[in-house]
Amino acid sequence: MMKIGLILFFAGVVISAFGDNGNRYWKDGSGVDFSPRTYTCYRATGPITIDGLPNEADWKNVPWTQDFIDIEGDVRPNPPFSTRAKMLWDDDYFYVAAEMEEPHIWAKITQRDAVIFHDNDFEVFIDPNGDTHGYYELEINALNTVWDLLLVRPYRDGGPPVNNWDINGLKTAVHIDGTLNNANDVDRRWFVEIAIPLKAMWEFSRGQMPAPGSNWRVNFSRVQWHTDVVDGEYQRQIVAETGRLRPEENWVWSPQGAIDMHRPEMWGFVFFSGKAAGSGTETFEICPDERVKWELRNVYYAMRRFRAMHHRYASDIQELAEVGFNVEGLQFMPELRTGWHTYEIMAYRPGSDRRWFINAEGRTWSAGVGN
Repeated sequence: MMKIGLILFFAGVVISAFGDNGNRYWKDGSGVDFSPRTYTCYRATGPITIDGLPNEADWKNVPWTQDFIDIEGDVRPNPPFSTRAKMLWDDDYFYVAAEMEEPHIWAKITQRDAVIFHDNDFEVFIDPNGDTHGYYELEINALNTVWDLLLVRPYRDGGPPVNNWDINGLKTAVHIDGTLNNANDVDRRWFVEIAIPLKAMWEFSRGQMPAPGSNWRVNFSRVQWHTDVVDGEYQRQIVAETGRLRPEENWVWSPQGAIDMHRPEMWGFVFFSGKAAGSGTETFEICPDERVKWELRNVYYAMRRFRAMHHRYASDIQELAEVGFNVEGLQFMPELRTGWHTYEIMAYRPGSDRRWFINAEGRTWSAGVGN
């Protein structure tokens, strides 16, 4: 196997080491490799009526995603009810439709921007430029109540969420195949249909608006509570031993490796095709530079763990062995520059024209090799 040099810069000192391959990654306890799901999003050929039923010809001509799985991945059992989604786009909107099997459809929250996941809900997460900072979240319950917000950065990196932000021009609808809030029957499924105005994504897109061949990092989540029927109404289950709510289930399109949707580096890739829905298929490959970003993310995870132990960042990557980081697993060539309270790490893939960076806040970005 080819050995690739590892060069670290700190306080003017150059340290060399060598690694074998990229098969081992720092996982921060997640137990998963970098394997995000992908979806080719085709163009709509005509108007999409947002009525909760994805029954236009364009919807019928595009595929469903894979069935959602547990948020932690295949280390957990498959969900008992199917959840899947579809996507379309045009010059004005990014469209999402979801179908959720559900024998007991219920919802209680009616106030916009309340904490919708206290009900069963469907959630959309979008990071238009893939830097893991500046992303959007949308939640909707079976009453078609919406919570939309943007996050400057993930909660792990200090947030904050901007709850008063609204998606101007957002269109949503729900269709219920059954009866809502009726504990005396068995329901079948519910649908969500959403049109997100592209111009509402402008704040954090940094020029990465949909165009043929471009991609967004996207994920979907379904929150599913365990319920009991009390006096004819659905109530979230209480664990008798603790008196607390039984934790909810979280089923997602692209697994997170942890019970945390706010790991944008784990979201799926949605590739925008210039082909019209039904006019043929197109496939896309994840850019090889994403592996560089993933290795940088592994070092970031390890640096966080190290700082929690020592109240400082490592000044030498070899120090990260204390928290399980294995230098021998690195494929690429990072440069580490640390300061009193921060750091930046740079790496690149041989033959690529981009250098990739990550900082102590977890943001990734790139620059030309000559920059």
